[in-house]
Parts: sequence; structure tokens; C-alpha cells
Amino acid sequence: MRNFRARLLIEVAFVFGFALLFDQSAVASGSGGGQPGLHVEEGVSVRDLQVAGNETQRLLFYGPTVDSRGVLIMFPGGTGEVGIARDGSVRHGENFVVRTRGLWARRGYEVVVVDALGQKSMRGIRSSSWYADVTRQIVAYVHSLSGANVWIMGTSQGSIAAMLAASTARPGIVSGVVLTEPVSVLGHSKETVFDAHPENVEIPALIVANRNDECWVAPPDHAEDIAKAMSRAATTVLFIDGGTSASANPCSSLAPHGYWGMDERVVERIDRWMRETRGT
Repeated sequence: MRNFRARLLIEVAFVFGFALLFDQSAVASGSGGGQPGLHVEEGVSVRDLQVAGNETQRLLFYGPTVDSRGVLIMFPGGTGEVGIARDGSVRHGENFVVRTRGLWARRGYEVVVVDALGQKSMRGIRSSSWYADVTRQIVAYVHSLSGANVWIMGTSQGSIAAMLAASTARPGIVSGVVLTEPVSVLGHSKETVFDAHPENVEIPALIVANRNDECWVAPPDHAEDIAKAMSRAATTVLFIDGGTSASANPCSSLAPHGYWGMDERVVERIDRWMRETRGT
């Protein structure tokens, strides 16, 4: 299994006939972002993947500089814009799946953060057939680099993208999907996880629902309905309680909806499920 440092030697890769050109970014000090205590030396690189529709998909690769236990492909919530710079820094690092990258790295996982396409809002397109092609390319490329166990994770609006990616994922390539505080009620984006073909998911799935979540588009009592919609998958629903609010917006990353104040506990519970699913 190649690590991130080895990946820096690659200059051109091809996925489904699309060329990938990327910068040879240096190994830099990575930050978990958003909360203290997550500064650790990790391998960091940035890739620009040319995908369907001649769009550019920027990916942040972050993780241990030794062989990893697996790779986590992270789909952020909100508009999906992380603002990944060429040096691996991020402009918007408060989202749960972005700010916890340091915690995952310490547990031995490589992390791939998916930025918004062309720095445009992803609202309303995460369940589209066109974006399904994009997620297939991302998964195939990441797997081709490492050969490691690939996991898909999305939070809030990003859970729609994660569900879509899981709906086309091949067992044996993708080990499972994690949906945290998934959007199940129609809001401004005009789409939910139910629009992302849950009936086609065949890989193990974990739905995490915080009973303290007051975001109206992600009610925790819908978690069981989401699991039932994935009728061909082995599903697990994990209910948790807790979190604090540093924002007046109940759908913010700085609220129980975004697990603010409980990162370590949530990451540990998800990691436990992943280990049990893989039998490690």
C-alpha cells in the first residue's frame, strides 16, 4: 500500500480515460482545523482531477506517512466548498469531516477531502446522475493510488453525495459508507438522501444520528427510515447524544448537528463500527 509521500512521485494518472494533473505539494504540517490540539506532522498533497463535464475536482490528501489502515473519502456538508489551496491549507475547515482529519490520521487512516467542483455550490446537484459519474471517478482514483480499504463518509448535505457514491460503489472496492446527520427533509437544496438511490446501496452502511440535533432538515428520528431505504445493504443506526452550540444556526457545523464539542467521541464510535465491519 503506497503512502502519501510515495504518491508525490506520480505526475499523471488516468481514471476512466480522464487525465489527472496535479502539483507536487510538499509534506506540510496539517491541522485538524476548528478545534485545538489537532496539529500533527502528516503527509499532505493536493490533486486536481478532470472529471465528467470537463470540470475540475480538487482533492486534499491528508494522512499518516506510514502504511494506513484504510482511506476515508470525505464529502463535506453545506455548499461543499472547503477552499483547498495548492499548499494543502483550507479556507473553510469547520465542517465535521474536514476538521477531524487529524483525528482520523492519528488512528491510522488516510483522508481524502472532496472540495466543491469549481468552487461552486453543490446544493441541488449531489443526487444527479452526472454527479454519480464524478463520485465513481473519485472512488476509482483513490483506490488506484493506495489499494487500501476505501470508506465513504458524508455529513449533513454531504451525506447526499456519500449516499450517491455508495449507490454505485462495488463491494470489494468500497468497504462501507457512513452518513452523519443525513439530510432527509427537503430544504433549500431541493434534494435529500432519498433522492440519491439508497435502494442501490449494497455495501455496509452506518447512519449516525445525534438526538440533540435540532437542524430541521436532518431530524434524528428519520435515521431508521434511511436505513430501511437501503434495502440491499447491511445497515446500522447509531444514536448519540451531546454537543454544544457556538452558533445560533442549528444546522451549523458549530452545533450538535455538526458534533461540535464531541469530535473524539463520535470518531471513536464510527471507527469502532468500521473495525467491526472489516473484522479488524
